Amino acid sequence: MKSEAELKQIVKQKYSEIALQDKEINMSSCCGAGECSTEIYNIMSDDYTSLKGYNADADLGLGCGLPTQFAKIKKGDVVVDLGSGAGNDCFIARHETGETGKVIGIDFTPKMIERARINAEMRGFNNVEFREGDIEHMPITANAADVIVSNCVLNLVPNKNGVFKDMYRVLKPGGHFSISDVVLEGALPDGLRKDAEMYAGCISGAIQKEVYLELIKSNGFNNIIIQKEKPIVIPDDILKNYLSVEQIQSFKSGASGIFSITVYAQKPLSEKSTSCTPGSGCC
Repeated sequence: MKSEAELKQIVKQKYSEIALQDKEINMSSCCGAGECSTEIYNIMSDDYTSLKGYNADADLGLGCGLPTQFAKIKKGDVVVDLGSGAGNDCFIARHETGETGKVIGIDFTPKMIERARINAEMRGFNNVEFREGDIEHMPITANAADVIVSNCVLNLVPNKNGVFKDMYRVLKPGGHFSISDVVLEGALPDGLRKDAEMYAGCISGAIQKEVYLELIKSNGFNNIIIQKEKPIVIPDDILKNYLSVEQIQSFKSGASGIFSITVYAQKPLSEKSTSCTPGSGCC
């Protein structure tokens, strides 16, 4: 089993390559990693093109949902996008928050940051900025964001609990997030679970749906809602690179499944005190 540092380096290397790939390649594979499929097109991504603020140059086809569509962004909001890539979700968020708001994209891949900054500068988006950093240790002060969005990114991070913890720190009291991600129901075959390329491809890094939701709850968030859910079907011509014919048949006929979910949750307006003082009634 690879260490957390090794997995993060795999993802960083793969996404440095993905930053230079065509959108069509990314959308016909699993989050841009691994072999392309000739069976189907658009394995994970939803169609962004109808959303206001969409910029084709910033769309790498790497998402698994449309979190900005569900994020309830208001004019003047400060929005943070985790794993901002070439800037697609940031630019859509900018349309929602307007010129009075601010959008901050966080990504740990320098080539993604470079591409996103070029896209923003070309369009004169002065209230959108991109910062290099890990999303479990965001380069953002506490209580700074009204809304956090993320699209198919947390499944790539070994320390998912650390990400939710830092999201709680960065959100203002009463702030909320809407994130799209890949989760599991049932166990993945070992060939998919252990393969490093499939980790970078958003699959083997995914965790059980109930564990994912419990991580959100245990980090203090409330009003947890699944805004959208859809199954993800991996075509045979990708599966054959990791599983035998018998394993593919067993996997497809079994109880396990891979899903894209878009989850909303809110940071409470006020936190319950953990201290106990005389007369407070808690002792």
